[in-house]
Amino acid sequence: MRYEVLGPLRVSDADGPVAIGSRKTETVLAVLLARMGQVVSVDDLVCELWPADPPQRARDAVYVYVSQLRKLLTRLGEPDPVITRAPGYVLWTPPQAVDFQALQEQLPTARAMMRERRYEEACDLLEKIVALWRGPVLAGLQAGPVVNTFAAWLQELQLECSELLVESKLMLSRDREVVSQLRCLIREHPLQESFYAQLMLALWRSGRQAEALGVYHSARDTLNRELGLEPGCWLRNLQRTILEVRGEGPARRTPAAARA
Repeated sequence: MRYEVLGPLRVSDADGPVAIGSRKTETVLAVLLARMGQVVSVDDLVCELWPADPPQRARDAVYVYVSQLRKLLTRLGEPDPVITRAPGYVLWTPPQAVDFQALQEQLPTARAMMRERRYEEACDLLEKIVALWRGPVLAGLQAGPVVNTFAAWLQELQLECSELLVESKLMLSRDREVVSQLRCLIREHPLQESFYAQLMLALWRSGRQAEALGVYHSARDTLNRELGLEPGCWLRNLQRTILEVRGEGPARRTPAAARA
C-alpha cells in the first residue's frame, strides 16, 4: 500500500492506483495523512469537508465517510488503518508508505551536501526529490484549513528543492542546462525572485548578457505590476555586476557570490 499526496491524492496497491470513492472520502483521507499519527477531531473533519456552511447532520456524514474509507483500506490490505480515538480518528501507516515522508528524510541530507559543497551528490539526490512531485499538492482537495496549510508547506518545500537543484547545477557549471528549466519555473512561479536571479546568472555565464539583462527587466515589470515592488538586492546587484563587466566577456561567478 502506498499513499501519494505530492500531486493529486493517490492510493496504490500491488496492482496500481485504486479509486478512493467520493470527493468527501478523499478529503477525509487527505486530512488524516496531513496529520498522520495524530488524532483528528470530528469537528476538524466537519470544518474541512464544509468550510463555509456545514449541513445539519454533518457529524453523521463524517462517520459515513470514515466508514467508507476504512472499508476501502481494509480491502486493500491495511489492518485497522483508521483508529477511533477521542475526539476523532487517527491514521496509522508505516512512514515509508507515504511519499512526503521520503521528502522529509532526504531534504536535510541534500541541504547538508550543499553546505559541504558536495554538489555532484546533492544534484543527484535533489533530482530524485524533485521527481517525487506529480503536480500541485492534493490538487482539487484544497478547501479547508488543514489541507490548505499542509499543501502550502509542501509547495514551499518544492520551491526550495527546485532552487537548490538549480543552484547545484550552477555550481557544477551546467549553466546552459538550467536555462529552459528556469524559464518553466518562472512561468509557474512568476513572483519568485530567486528563479529570475538564477536565470540571469546562467545566461550571463553562457555569454548571453543581453538576455540576462532582459530577464531583469521582465522581473521588474512583473513585480511592479503584481505587487507594486522593485526587485530585491540580489537581482539589483546582479544587474549592476553584469552592466559593469559587460565588455569583459562571460564571468564564472558562483550563485553565492552573485548575491553579495
